[in-house]
Amino acid sequence: MKDDCIFCKLANGVIPTNSIYEDDDFNVILDAGPAMKGHALILPKEHYANIYEIDEEILAKAAKLAKKIVEHETPILGADGYNLVQNNGETAGQTVFHFHLHLIPRYKDANNAGVVAWRPGEPSAKEQEALCKQMKL
Repeated sequence: MKDDCIFCKLANGVIPTNSIYEDDDFNVILDAGPAMKGHALILPKEHYANIYEIDEEILAKAAKLAKKIVEHETPILGADGYNLVQNNGETAGQTVFHFHLHLIPRYKDANNAGVVAWRPGEPSAKEQEALCKQMKL
């Protein structure tokens, strides 16, 4: 646990939370500033600043836990869908530098504007082909 990290403190019970699930590796809490009703955060108890630092086994466990939580919460909340959001770096919208995964329920009749949105770009086929060649693993 990193002493100056608020999410370490939340994940490890130093600061009280509205926890909906906890195990040896994670604490899943309701977001204090939710995008939608039921918005939760998966917080690893160990400190990792972002996806570049997180242990791959813990990352895999976080994905499995996200599925478990979403499947359980969807009927309880009456959600029509879910966004899973994970930001890395300030430019990508990360504001707390402790890896966390947002689980954001979505509702047909809610004001969904701006929750997770972008305007699709219009790259040419040539641009996409060149980029694909650069990025291919």
